Amino acid sequence: QVQLVESGGGLVQPGGSLRLSCAASGNIFSINAMGWYRQAPGNQRELVAVITGGGSTTYADSVKGRFAISRDNAKNTVYLQMNGLKPEDTAVYYCNGDFQLRRLGIMFRSTYWGQGTQVTVSS
Repeated sequence: QVQLVESGGGLVQPGGSLRLSCAASGNIFSINAMGWYRQAPGNQRELVAVITGGGSTTYADSVKGRFAISRDNAKNTVYLQMNGLKPEDTAVYYCNGDFQLRRLGIMFRSTYWGQGTQVTVSS
């Protein structure tokens, strides 16, 4: 079992910055990818940014140039630095992890979600 614990959400004015963190714990053998998704009221959950085990990154067009995803492999933690925040960035942000796990000598792949953290951009 893997737990993803998110932190860093809150209320910020337009143009401001926030940094989200997501720490993974559990019987993790390796990380295939970790990323951030968001869901605004009435909308579907959408990809914000993802970073693979090899360090490749992908961003939604709407956040390119404003958001940056990074990771600390030693801590199994991924970060999302959000700059130039806009009201349309308001949503619940969810951490997602795609992991290789090992249990009783058997390797398998599994995906987990965090509980979500609210980001509100408003004056």
